[in-house]
Amino acid sequence: MMNLKPSAAEILLWLFVLNLGVAFGAGLYEHRISLPRWLDVTGGHWSAEAARQDDVGLRFWGVVTTGPLTLLTLASLYFATRATGPLRSWWLAAALVVLVDRVLTFSYFIPTMIRLMQSSDTPAAVETATRWARMNHLRHALAGGAWFAALQALSWLRVTRGA
Repeated sequence: MMNLKPSAAEILLWLFVLNLGVAFGAGLYEHRISLPRWLDVTGGHWSAEAARQDDVGLRFWGVVTTGPLTLLTLASLYFATRATGPLRSWWLAAALVVLVDRVLTFSYFIPTMIRLMQSSDTPAAVETATRWARMNHLRHALAGGAWFAALQALSWLRVTRGA
């Protein structure tokens, strides 16, 4: 009879994949839907009021990524180093890429957005917001690549379990 009870590592990998997928999709949504409300690149305007009104940092990102994804990433680093074969490689790659994303988020994206939310509509604010938006493309690439690697790890989990 097959053991259907998943290990803590398996549950963690599932949670990591799910949370990372939500974060990736939400990041794309924010970039396409919310960001244009805050930043008018063609007209050269920044709306701190619209950014404060949406307050996605506290209303969404804090609940989905700031705490949970960071903790899942650290736990994934621990469990991935104890895995073997392709499962280890894919899981570790995903966790390391997300770790880079987390470092960028805490060192650049969060502090910059906090400053932008307190700034007025000046050319300097527009330039900073435009740079923030462009840097977000890097974050999307990191999140998408990490999600792909985490999904690969999940597929190897089935192979190692013999399912």
